[in-house]
Formats: sequence, C-alpha cells, structure tokens
Amino acid sequence: MKKFLAIYLGAMAGNVMEEWNALPEAERKQKEADGMAAWGKWMQDHAAAVVDGGSPLGKTKKTDKSGVSDTKNAMSGYVIVQAETQEEAAKMFENHPHFMIFPGESVEIMEILPMPTV
Repeated sequence: MKKFLAIYLGAMAGNVMEEWNALPEAERKQKEADGMAAWGKWMQDHAAAVVDGGSPLGKTKKTDKSGVSDTKNAMSGYVIVQAETQEEAAKMFENHPHFMIFPGESVEIMEILPMPTV
C-alpha cells in the first residue's frame, strides 16, 4: 500500500466563508456539531486506511533566503491515508464533510514518496 497526504484547503475569506460567518450563531453551532459527527463517521468508515488522523493547522511562517516571515495559505488541516492508488485515495474524500458541511473548499491528495537514497 502507498501512503498519501491529504491536505484540507479552505480560504478564510471569500463568499463561502462570509456565508458561514453570517449564519445565526445557533444555526452555525448546529452545523458545526453535524459536521464533526459526519467527520467522525468518515474517520470510522475509513479507519483501515487512515495512517495518521491528522489535525487542524495553525498560522504559517515562511523561511527563505531573506529569513523568516509571516505568510498565508489555504491549508487548514491534513490526514495521511493508505491506498493502492492515488485515485483510490482521492475517492475516499468524495462528499467529505470538509466541503459538504463546513466551508472548506477542497482536499488535495498527493503520494508520499520514498526518500531518495545516495
């Protein structure tokens, strides 16, 4: 089995997030509860494939030739799964609560390749 890193993407700005934030608090809290229940079910349904359950991601720093600075990106969390193919891994995320219930935009799935040896 191959391992795949799935990155949950969702910008903190834009129409989807504005609509989410504009919901009445009680409605938003109910959607959050529904979303977490659906996410838990997704994790149970895919328990045999989940290698690392992942976590939400916090603020981002960037290090380059100029030093360290604050930066932003759309990454909001990750999970590591295993599957025979990338297509199989990607299909696990069809209709995922990240974007079906929560205001997430997508999930990107990439194979974790072996480290090259010298």
